[in-house]
Amino acid sequence: MKLPLHERIRSEIETAILSGTLRPGARLPTEHELMQRYDCSRMTVNKALSALAVAGLVDRNKRAGSSVAQPKVHSMVLDIPDLEQEVVRRGQRYRFQLSGREVKQPDPDYPEELQLAGNSDLLRLEGVHFADDRPLACERRLISLAAVPDIAAQMFDKISPGAWLLEHVPWTEAETRIAAVAADRTIAARLELPIGSACLSIERRTWRGADGITLVHQHFVGTAYDLVARFGPAKGSTGAEPQQL
Repeated sequence: MKLPLHERIRSEIETAILSGTLRPGARLPTEHELMQRYDCSRMTVNKALSALAVAGLVDRNKRAGSSVAQPKVHSMVLDIPDLEQEVVRRGQRYRFQLSGREVKQPDPDYPEELQLAGNSDLLRLEGVHFADDRPLACERRLISLAAVPDIAAQMFDKISPGAWLLEHVPWTEAETRIAAVAADRTIAARLELPIGSACLSIERRTWRGADGITLVHQHFVGTAYDLVARFGPAKGSTGAEPQQL
């Protein structure tokens, strides 16, 4: 699905900001320069810059032009790990197996689903991550089709939903909840464990500006996964490292 031009402009600038190519305080090209670069109208450029401003990524000034916004809330970030990269880095074979998929309306009894969906539907995905052909984690994921319409066409036979999102949808905010739990009957069956086995439960929500992107609940084999976070004053990175099985 081809993005509208204003969305492509927004996405390219957003990616440059979130990747660090454009640093806080950096001046953006002028509206006229962007009009020339993309061969488009001022209205198209203005729509893209307005969306970036609403997301808190850009400060706009009629006289000074647009610049990358300074961080306003968080000075440290817990990055979202790519499980495939982590598994491969440990010298293990990785694969993801999709086991369930449906487009659904948000459940009115769950406010988080209503908030995530906005005015559209949700894509619900279920699957298992494997390391050396042994289950490492199972996940249930909801994705906002309003925020990520292109994901509806993905089959996930060669890439996991999480990896696809990390590659295609920059995020500006994430919330992670971590707990130690005992595997119930469903989780135990998916992870090929005895019922009651220790698992690490991770629930994560991500946003791009005010728009929710995904809500995912993952259960990891408790003896096969470490979550390691490294923080810095301006930038954080994390490795969520699966141990050798």
